[in-house]
Amino acid sequence: MKTLSAIGFFILLILSFPARALNVFACEPEWASLAQELGGEKVAAFAATTAKQDPHRIEARPSLIARMRAADLVVCSGADLEVGWLPLLFTQAGNARVQPGTPGYLEASRVVPRLEVPTSVDRALGDIHPSGNPHVHLDPRNIARIATVLSGRLIQLDAPNAEYFRDRAADFAARWQAALQRWQPRAAALEGVPVVVYHKDLSYFLNWTGMLEAGSLEPKPGIAPSPTQLAGLVEQMKRSPAKLIVYSAYNSAQAAEFLSGRTGIPAVMLPYTIGGSEQAKDLFGLFDDTLARLEKVRR
Repeated sequence: MKTLSAIGFFILLILSFPARALNVFACEPEWASLAQELGGEKVAAFAATTAKQDPHRIEARPSLIARMRAADLVVCSGADLEVGWLPLLFTQAGNARVQPGTPGYLEASRVVPRLEVPTSVDRALGDIHPSGNPHVHLDPRNIARIATVLSGRLIQLDAPNAEYFRDRAADFAARWQAALQRWQPRAAALEGVPVVVYHKDLSYFLNWTGMLEAGSLEPKPGIAPSPTQLAGLVEQMKRSPAKLIVYSAYNSAQAAEFLSGRTGIPAVMLPYTIGGSEQAKDLFGLFDDTLARLEKVRR
């Protein structure tokens, strides 16, 4: 009798402890934010990079290896964005649960239509991604698609909490659709506006809004702006001026400010991802602030 009572006590003790949250290793802040939206208290999301870091160029630090070793799910942009550091993390962490090809690994770019897929790859053309442009998160329609897949992955990895994840996904989808309805008229007002970009990281945003790329501060993707490139852009803007010069939070403002000073075209920093500005605290704030910054300089 005492044995049965002891067994019952231990069962109650085990049941009284909350289940361990899924550890989500997100290569970029946008995926950590999305995982937290969908997973709530059942997820502990960690972002390996910040808005002030170029996601192409990250050091595979021991702290990141330790995080990868403990991960239940890894979510990355993919399309070779993290090719310089993610494979080393996989190798060093030795976590079989999250290797490519397992349910514990999700590439966001694989579940959305990709832009700028090259017909041929030549390194002489700069930092070309063979699978297309990896910066898929800046089209809010892509966020909705990725959220559906990510929610399904959380359910697959933690089936006992399936109903909780479904409820979270439905709530996020409703809030995101309402936000899209608010954003769409603001995006439409930007259609046709020519802009000079710094890097190809805003292509999905331009595609969504219908804004036009009128030039690039980088002479080739991934190559820092040169005096020759900037001088050429100054002359190009005299012939066919853009309305705005845009760059991301992790880019140096120097080249954009130089071109702005020589041409009179306003330059605006866009947050690019979560944490890129004080207002971009989550995915909703990211798009709210990006649109607001563009609207402010266009007035």
